Amino acid sequence: MTRAAPQAGLGWVGIVRLGLVQSAIGAIVMLATSLLNRVMVVEYALPAALPAGLVAWHYAVQLSRPLWGHRSDSGRRRTPWVIGGMAVLACGAMLAVAAVGVVAQSAALGIAVAVLGFSLIGAGVGAAGTSLLAVLATRVAPERRAAAASITWIMMVVGIVVSAGVAGKLIDPFSFARLQLVVDGIAGAAFLLATVAIWGVEAAGGTPRPATLAARVPLRPALAALWADRRARGFTGFVFLSMLAYAMQDLILEPFTGLRFGMTPSQSTQVSGIQHGGVLLGMIVVGLAGGAFDARRGTTLQRWIVGGCIGSALALAGLALAARVGPGWPILANIFALGFANGVFAVAAIGAMMALAGADGEAQAGLRMGVWGAAQAIAFGLGGLTGAVAVDVGRAMLGSLPETFMLVFGAEALLFLIAAAVSIDAPRRAGAIGREVTI
Repeated sequence: MTRAAPQAGLGWVGIVRLGLVQSAIGAIVMLATSLLNRVMVVEYALPAALPAGLVAWHYAVQLSRPLWGHRSDSGRRRTPWVIGGMAVLACGAMLAVAAVGVVAQSAALGIAVAVLGFSLIGAGVGAAGTSLLAVLATRVAPERRAAAASITWIMMVVGIVVSAGVAGKLIDPFSFARLQLVVDGIAGAAFLLATVAIWGVEAAGGTPRPATLAARVPLRPALAALWADRRARGFTGFVFLSMLAYAMQDLILEPFTGLRFGMTPSQSTQVSGIQHGGVLLGMIVVGLAGGAFDARRGTTLQRWIVGGCIGSALALAGLALAARVGPGWPILANIFALGFANGVFAVAAIGAMMALAGADGEAQAGLRMGVWGAAQAIAFGLGGLTGAVAVDVGRAMLGSLPETFMLVFGAEALLFLIAAAVSIDAPRRAGAIGREVTI
């Protein structure tokens, strides 16, 4: 009987350490996409389009993920790419905050500095995040992938929550000097945490891989070969469609509860907490159930993916009915169910992504993760904008708020159903490959 490849032997301590790196990434990204967004709009009275455009730009920069993944495939270790990406990410966050102070003096110069800062943020997330996922894909045993995906993503959410709480307390009373100090401190601490957490993990998970001929293939031919793989191509379509559907409700859910259910700003803000609570529970369920029952069952992750997508579609169909019914509908329970289903499909998809990325060895694991990361970045960038624009256009054309939200939520539900159909082939084949390797 053949044994699993030696690199797929990372233990639970190593997985948690990689989760700490993910926490550090989430903590810094939160500073740029959430804290700075609020400061620019509220404290500095800048147009809301400015931070929104900067966030969209940082997603656009993440189209470079395949490049970073391909570069990380070429060496014996991915750790330097994780640490280097974290350094770029931290510097980008510090520079983005500095740009806020410059804007007050010179708008053009401040915006230019902000664009540079968010460019570094996008590049840092791409380099560190893609390489980190490649380490997970190639160093975690197949039977632990579902649990590993759950642990790392839960820890990312924890990193975001902790960073938001610490930053929120330390910047009060607000001043630019205090803001700069707090962001610099959190970014620096996150970089140190990630460096300490990742150091030595690859060595613990297996022997260094030799530089291979496949890893030295130029990027364009490598991408062409990857795209010729029907499994990889189908999974890319699934990632894009599912994340597009996921992101479309991001900017419209809280306004929906305020416009249709009369919730106050404070009540609407709690909606996000309820939804994320559901997401966390869904992740935990997949992590526990997948870890307990997924070993030697290659189709289990596929079932979680399909079930999560169908559950998300049903929850969105419920929101469409909520738009028609209005007050009296159990809106909070509906939103919690949406979060739960989102958490289920997201973690299961990450587990399947890890299986498919490492199915053919380490030579192209980084490139595969980069391609799927780029698809996710495009979906996130388009999703929020598409949802918001669809609501505005629908209200202008239909003149009916309920009908507009019914159509938008219905379209999102349809996207999830299409994503579920697209997902059926690639995860099944990836799981089968993983099962063959471990027999």
